[in-house]
Amino acid sequence: MLCAGKKSYFAAAACIITVTSMLTASYLRLQRLSHQPKIIQEGRRCRGKIANSTITALKGNKTFIISPYFDDRESKVTRLIGIVHHEDVKQLYCWFCCQPNGKIYVSKAKIDVHSDRFGFPYGAADIVCLEPENCDPTHVSIHQFPHGNIDQLQRFEIKNRKAETFSVDFTVCISAMFGNYNNVLQFIQSMEMYKILGVQKVMIYKNNCSHRMEKVLKFYIEEGTVEIIPWPINSHLRVSSRWHFMQDGMHIGYYGQITALNDCIYRNMGRSKFVVLNDADEIILPLKHPNWKTMMNSLQKQNPGTSVFLFENHIFPETVSSPMFNISSWNTVPGVNILQHVYREPDRKDVINPRKMIVDPRKVIQTSVHSVLQAYGNSVNVPMDVALIYHCRKALQGDLPRESLIRDTTLWRYNSSLIMNVNKVLSQTMLRPQK
Repeated sequence: MLCAGKKSYFAAAACIITVTSMLTASYLRLQRLSHQPKIIQEGRRCRGKIANSTITALKGNKTFIISPYFDDRESKVTRLIGIVHHEDVKQLYCWFCCQPNGKIYVSKAKIDVHSDRFGFPYGAADIVCLEPENCDPTHVSIHQFPHGNIDQLQRFEIKNRKAETFSVDFTVCISAMFGNYNNVLQFIQSMEMYKILGVQKVMIYKNNCSHRMEKVLKFYIEEGTVEIIPWPINSHLRVSSRWHFMQDGMHIGYYGQITALNDCIYRNMGRSKFVVLNDADEIILPLKHPNWKTMMNSLQKQNPGTSVFLFENHIFPETVSSPMFNISSWNTVPGVNILQHVYREPDRKDVINPRKMIVDPRKVIQTSVHSVLQAYGNSVNVPMDVALIYHCRKALQGDLPRESLIRDTTLWRYNSSLIMNVNKVLSQTMLRPQK
């Protein structure tokens, strides 16, 4: 009897597992079908106003669209980078207009809110829609209903539709420039260090900066190094200059930094071999290699299948300086002279140093600030003896005496080229003391 009872138990369990599997498969199939594009109109010309703002609010939906990107890494989809309220976002639909036949397809969107919101009600999101077969739409409209008048909807150009060949090896993404940013000297030094290390393009999501900083940005734009992405996020949301929620009624942290970083990765998928995610006061300094190209070649060879390389952050307090490289002509330029700051704080016990990244943009699905959230391929922590992040800023361990700091003059290896290049920029931008 006991044996028979066991057999009945196992048979029942097997039956339950089988039925559950069938129901799950059926549910997933229905889910896939519900997201398949459906024709709702035919014989129409594609109309509607083209959206030309970096951030576009959808009416009454607590949703903001940054930009759509073609993504065929798994299936043929349009992936829109956006900002949503993590609880109040409503269902969304992608409207595709296919020319020349004029068929209008509607595709139910999958809304994937990124896990790193740091407590804020609004956060980065992927709004993903399956594209219609036999159609390569150039634009998409977003609506909260699967019916209506497409002529009343704004159209967004789908980027990355055409395959590109890499135009640059390294692109730095800086997000976001805000708070009437005026650290002019350190910004120029960082830019020139990036160029010495092998960067060809720097993308800046700019909210605002000082008049002097505008002159410097204009110089780098005309030089072809900098591309500015306007970032008027405070026109849409109450933004915090902190990265974590403080119960102060703010909607989103650090001027929507995470959304900007994700947009920058997708924007550069087809044109940059690597994307570097760091701030303007941070420089990834190689210790064993002269530049980033040789460093990344070596790291890739040692770590096959790796798409994300994480570099440890180290603070060089701007309050502790060396008398070396006190260049008088720089004293009238607002900002920090990084060549004078070569003392770094020691590691804190039981505190993990945050990291910034160099990534293969084609392998990243979602990123946060200090790590990727979803990616194809592995992530690896780069040892400190290979490279570290030189981060010259306000001290984190302000009570430490100078003798407790670590003298690290790695930056001085580049002093000759850096001084010459900074002087050239200062001369050409005519930054002089204001009378």
